[in-house]
Amino acid sequence: MKRAWILAAALVSGIATAAAFAADAPAKAAAASLSSGEVRKVDREAKKVTIKHGPIDNLKMPPMTMVFRVKDAALLDGVEPGTQVRFRAEEADGGYLVTRLQKTKAK
Repeated sequence: MKRAWILAAALVSGIATAAAFAADAPAKAAAASLSSGEVRKVDREAKKVTIKHGPIDNLKMPPMTMVFRVKDAALLDGVEPGTQVRFRAEEADGGYLVTRLQKTKAK
């Protein structure tokens, strides 16, 4: 009986650990899909931002400086040249579109 109790406790512990890992996985995947960069120019009127960025894994793009359109002009609120950012870019309508942009602390 004692052995069955220990086995049941171990099983429950393993399930709880697996559930916690599974719940955390989407957050880690979302953070990993963001690329790092530094804003070089902001054109709010045209809804464009120039970013000097590191690799963009989801686009298989090497580091470079380029102009991106932004999905929503509100993404550019509080963003100025020199701002360090993490962002998500996607291919859309024959170009690249920033769908998520967040400021980070300067290094």
